[in-house]
Amino acid sequence: MKKLIFLSLVAVLISACSSVVLTGRKQLLLVSDAEVLSMSATTYKQFVDSVPASKNLTQTALVKKVGVNISSAVENYLKTNGLESEIANLKWEFALVQDTSVNAFCMPGGKVVFFEGILPMTKTEAGMAVVMGHEIAHAVAKHANERMSQQMAAQFGSNIADVLLANKSAATRQTINILYGLGAQVGVILPYSRKHEYEADRLGLIFMAMAGYDPNEAVAFWERMSANNKGSAFEFMSTHPSDEKRIANMKSVLPEALNFYTKK
Repeated sequence: MKKLIFLSLVAVLISACSSVVLTGRKQLLLVSDAEVLSMSATTYKQFVDSVPASKNLTQTALVKKVGVNISSAVENYLKTNGLESEIANLKWEFALVQDTSVNAFCMPGGKVVFFEGILPMTKTEAGMAVVMGHEIAHAVAKHANERMSQQMAAQFGSNIADVLLANKSAATRQTINILYGLGAQVGVILPYSRKHEYEADRLGLIFMAMAGYDPNEAVAFWERMSANNKGSAFEFMSTHPSDEKRIANMKSVLPEALNFYTKK
């Protein structure tokens, strides 16, 4: 019975393996694109219905312009590299909302939201392209799906651990399950989230370069972001890389991104 459960889990995990566009990194996708996109569309509508749209028509138009430029460049790349089937999952929308948070996000399927609070950090169209490229990269790389899949796999592992420990005392099982949960969180889920951020940085630079934006602008943007941060949590327990490591990593992948850059 124990062996059967283990082999079943292995079979599921192997069948759910996929690869990220451009980077080639293997990833686990246990949730179908249709399921993820359905959840995304519902959540996105709830969000935009609850937060007022920006009244700054100039900046709203710029967000949409940059979004269209980068998403079009990405779609063109997918088409020319035999990945046209991926385009069907991308239903782009670009919004700017009235919120002072220094933030932006992209939901699966390409629903990108900028908060007005990030505009002082982007400053220029190229600065906006840094953020847009990064957020679009999360969608193209299917990071949300992978994140959900990691959590599902962690839960599967917890359930299996409980079965394998059935002959142990209740106190022993509880202790091991607590340790398992902490191990999954610190050892797998959080580090993967940082890996997603690094990957989105790398792909974001490439995507903005494909659209004709100078990827060198990313370093200046993140230096402004770093100066704006008033202290942050230890990276070990954070879902994002430290600003210093992020900027250093960005500088290391700039040569790759510049290969895709043609000045507009």
